[in-house]
Amino acid sequence: MPLAPVLDRLDADLDKSLARLFDYVRIRSISTDPAYADDCRKAAEWLVADLKTIGFDASVRDTPGHPMVVAHHAGPAGAPHVLFYGHYDVQPVDPLELWTSDPFDPAVKELEPGRKVITGRGSSDDKGQLMLFVEACRAWKEIHGSLPCAITLLFEGEEESGSPSLKPFLEANAAELKADFAMVCDTGMWDQDTPAISIALRGLVGEEITVKAANRDLHSGEFGGAAANPIRILAKVLADIHDADGRVTIPGFYDGVEETPTQVLKSWESLGETAESFLGPIGLSIPSGEKGRSVLELVWARPTAEFNGISGGYTGKGFKTVIAAEASAKVSFRLVHKQDPAKIRAAFRAFVEARIPADCSVEFHPHGGSPAIQLSYDSPFLTKAKDALSDEWGKPAVMIAMGGSIPIVGDFQKYLGMESLMVGFGLSDDRIHSPNEKYDLKSFHKGQKSWARILDAVSRRA
Repeated sequence: MPLAPVLDRLDADLDKSLARLFDYVRIRSISTDPAYADDCRKAAEWLVADLKTIGFDASVRDTPGHPMVVAHHAGPAGAPHVLFYGHYDVQPVDPLELWTSDPFDPAVKELEPGRKVITGRGSSDDKGQLMLFVEACRAWKEIHGSLPCAITLLFEGEEESGSPSLKPFLEANAAELKADFAMVCDTGMWDQDTPAISIALRGLVGEEITVKAANRDLHSGEFGGAAANPIRILAKVLADIHDADGRVTIPGFYDGVEETPTQVLKSWESLGETAESFLGPIGLSIPSGEKGRSVLELVWARPTAEFNGISGGYTGKGFKTVIAAEASAKVSFRLVHKQDPAKIRAAFRAFVEARIPADCSVEFHPHGGSPAIQLSYDSPFLTKAKDALSDEWGKPAVMIAMGGSIPIVGDFQKYLGMESLMVGFGLSDDRIHSPNEKYDLKSFHKGQKSWARILDAVSRRA
């Protein structure tokens, strides 16, 4: 099936696709606020109705929370089967007074000369991103009467409120949702002109520790120098976690950590990001992590230990000469490659316990844990998608990583045994989750054509 007429149709129908997106954005599908439950269902029903016009077997699936949308479309014999994921729910709009226009009255505006954007809540996260793929499917069907591969769609309505229904739904419907690989659109470009594929997501381990010493707060004049001070003990424990070169000193911490391939590091270097350009906007200039590594490698491909909060003793106004009875800290670890969250947690606890005096104690409280996601650098699907993106944008697509996590990618691995292709067209200035959310019109137009090209590429057997 030739690709060129599909791309031409997407060009010709841009205004129609915008009108559909506007209808969709007008639905106030705020998942975290129970007052908008009917709107969330309305958004799900809107998607089902639209997908049926393309020929998908689509349905609203009830959950204990907001419904899922599941849709299927057959493809040619022997072609791959892909699962595409997105979410129809959006963030609350508060504070409303900071919006320059109604968040649920989308429009196309000129942000600056030559740059037009789509405004409105969900225009980027994730209604605009989701509809790019739907429009690509629509163009394929209108031109060829069929799709180039088998496609299953999974759209959830609770992504912005923690996805409480997602894992049970995946477990209960694993056989139906299983495909050759998944596509996830909730990611972004490197810049306005450079497409990107996210190949890695860091995992996470969270721990809260409380060091306890005396059975009550003590007068520092009466007991200072004799009684153990839990703040001092805790500070020493935290200080011991890093060496002078920024490496984590916990035994076994780097087990499973692999070096990033040289060709990938070179591609990151070509992006031109420096310590000054990365840290300058936040008022810093010197990287604090492992010495000898670039800032992109530090945030995309290396594990970390960070201290997210510390408390103990008197923290009110004025001064109180007290030795606290206890002190606490919240510590998080970002994981990469094959690091095992359970082993990291156990090693950290052993590291702390070894530094607690015999007459003191420590308590631990876990705050979640998930492994990193690392896609194969030489996956055939990845290579085909990279070439397709490069063809559309006229620039080589870059393989980037993400310092945070997208839980659904791990869930697809765990419950469906699938890797994910993470491609999106959002930009860092889209103001998602904030007032005045927008989506570049260029992203919306070329994103549709990009997905059409990717579907064509991954469907080819050679």
